Amino acid sequence: MLSLLFAFSTAGDADAGLVFGQDIATFQKWALIYLVLSSLGFVAVWVVGYLRR
Repeated sequence: MLSLLFAFSTAGDADAGLVFGQDIATFQKWALIYLVLSSLGFVAVWVVGYLRR
């Protein structure tokens, strides 16, 4: 199994607030977009299941 190591690239990344080479605002934006899309998918599955019942 391939294992992934999640770490800062340099010691300066932790000090600068960088996550995976991106600033924290960019990381938060994409995390929020992922959360919204996954929530919409979750609700869609429940609605389709309710309508098919």
